[in-house]
Amino acid sequence: MAVPAAVDLVDLALKATTAYERPDLGARLLQTRKRLADPDVRVLIVGEFKQGKSQLVNALVNAPVCPVDDDVATAVPTVVKHAETTSVTLIRDKGDDSKPERIDVPVGKLAEYVSEAGNPGNKALITYAEVGIPRKLLSGGLVLVDTPGVGGLGSAHGAATMSALPSADAVLLVSDAAQEYTRPELEFLEAAMKLCPNVACVITKTDLYPHWRRIVELDKGHLEKAGFDAEIFPVSSVLRLHAAKTEDSELMDESGFRELVNFLLRRVVARSDDLDRRSTSHDVLSIADQLAAGMRAELAVQENPERMQDMVEELTRAKARADDLKERSSRWQITLNDGVQDLQSDIDYDLRDRLRSIQREAEQLIDDADPAEIWEQFSEWFHQQVSSAASANFVWAAERARWLATQVAELFAEGAEVALPDLKFDDEGMAKKVDPLEQPESEKFSIGGKLFSGMRGGYGGMLMIGMATTVAGLGMLNPLSIGAGVLFGGKQIRDEKKRLLQKRQNDSKMAVRRHIDEVTFQVGKDSRDMLRRTQRQLRDHFSALAEEVSTSLASSVLQAQNAVKTTTTDREKRIRDLKAEIGRIEGLATRAKALVEGQQAAAVGSGKSL
Repeated sequence: MAVPAAVDLVDLALKATTAYERPDLGARLLQTRKRLADPDVRVLIVGEFKQGKSQLVNALVNAPVCPVDDDVATAVPTVVKHAETTSVTLIRDKGDDSKPERIDVPVGKLAEYVSEAGNPGNKALITYAEVGIPRKLLSGGLVLVDTPGVGGLGSAHGAATMSALPSADAVLLVSDAAQEYTRPELEFLEAAMKLCPNVACVITKTDLYPHWRRIVELDKGHLEKAGFDAEIFPVSSVLRLHAAKTEDSELMDESGFRELVNFLLRRVVARSDDLDRRSTSHDVLSIADQLAAGMRAELAVQENPERMQDMVEELTRAKARADDLKERSSRWQITLNDGVQDLQSDIDYDLRDRLRSIQREAEQLIDDADPAEIWEQFSEWFHQQVSSAASANFVWAAERARWLATQVAELFAEGAEVALPDLKFDDEGMAKKVDPLEQPESEKFSIGGKLFSGMRGGYGGMLMIGMATTVAGLGMLNPLSIGAGVLFGGKQIRDEKKRLLQKRQNDSKMAVRRHIDEVTFQVGKDSRDMLRRTQRQLRDHFSALAEEVSTSLASSVLQAQNAVKTTTTDREKRIRDLKAEIGRIEGLATRAKALVEGQQAAAVGSGKSL
């Protein structure tokens, strides 16, 4: 496999940095080694509720790892990965800097924690469940993540899933064959492709719907119209499980899972290996070049002592440029700092503008109806709108942060190729559920209250008209005074109803404003924190590169200056030694190039075989 070859290459390069006393270069290789040590290739299984996501995971691993039932909805993400023995572990994040709590539970108890029926609203506060199972499909590092139904961008689960997309290696959008793609599904797909380019679509339950081919064609049309480059895999989980049980090859072909599994292995796992090879090759080549730089400078002086002065001056100028890159006044530092400040301002404005529009629309809905009668539908709509705004704001922030990273890299390298750090935009705050909109307490206008208000208004009206009619010789109680009492009593009841309605509307508007303020505060802080983390990642990454180059050039200057002190007798021996050392380093570089060239040759061979 390619990854072990990359690990061996990094280990060899680490020995070289130790031998040549360059611990600064070794630190970068240790990060590369750490990245290679993590074999996980995360694939998020996302989609609306009741689309067959859990059953799809079960069919892929040929085991009932995720609970499936007509009345069961997934409430907690389930991570399925390779293990020597089957096990289930619940992970609960304590919300502080301490390590998450890990709780082992029997396999049969999983549904009690990850389903809506067993753990409604995730009252157990489980962050996710981890299922280990011995399966060949997962042995290469493939990790399947069964997520709760997203409910579109405008839902709590949708916002949480959206925040996890940047850390995924691939995404499978699941929709069943009952109907073509809905607008929320297409909106979610558009956002997902901005955060994770490796996205594919799966149409499930083809065994239940004879017209599934028509649905697939319609869905392909939707994707083409929207400009989405995503493959569609129609599958039947039921047929796949039955084919695996009966070892029926024809039924397995009919299930459609062969193509899906090939996609996961060749386009997801293999692509992750390719990325590991390319990044490892780039790191080792860069370090080999810096290790050899000082030796090449000394060798040039040893072979041509008369060029020593010119070479030292050239190296000194190059070191000055490298030192400038470390200064806060350098162009890339200024661009990074200014860019992050601009991003913070733009993203904060974008969030406030979205939420302000929602607030205006919400207040208009409250003015047009009685909040007590529409509150359930209103609160659901409002929560969807707020979650959608937060998700869209997060997607835009991630896009802008990536754009800024490329701008900084171009200024740092000034046209040369330079590796970007592995930026992570998974906003942990997005996954935290903002407290739902609370319905304000409203004073109920009971029958007793209506009777009391009517009697109070009616008494005043009857007394006023009755006293006026006594002038005409009528008694206090007469048809006119009684009629006036009824009219005034009815008016008093209507006025009280109107007053209570206005109070409910005002209280509801205040509840909406408080909720908007809370969301603005929480999501705004999360966005700023994400940008600050990105700023630190970029600053530390490029500062470390500048430090490495500066150290290498300083060593080159010193070695070039010392070269002229070598006697004629020792010069020939030193030239031979330098050529031998440079040859060893070039051998390391050759292996690094072969790591990528072998990958390309394998890709060409694979294409010919197809």
